[in-house]
Amino acid sequence: MRLDKFLKLARLVKRRTAAQEMIELGAVRLNGRDSKPSSEVRDNDTIEIAYINRVLKVKVLCSDEAILKRPKTISWEQLEERPVKPDEKPF
Repeated sequence: MRLDKFLKLARLVKRRTAAQEMIELGAVRLNGRDSKPSSEVRDNDTIEIAYINRVLKVKVLCSDEAILKRPKTISWEQLEERPVKPDEKPF
């Protein structure tokens, strides 16, 4: 599944266009690397997301689109969450 679509369906980002913008700005890393919105997400991948005041690192548990569309599906596990100061670079 595409990275931008996974972020939306996993409810890590509210809209797919917002996910695309975050990825293009470099605020999202897939397996420790900068990526594109079309990058393929697979089970057991790690994703780091730099929000405004924190960085969230998650492990992908399920990347199947049909399963992710079901309500209350757990698709990721939080590995780490750390605060980021406004003047600090997240990565």
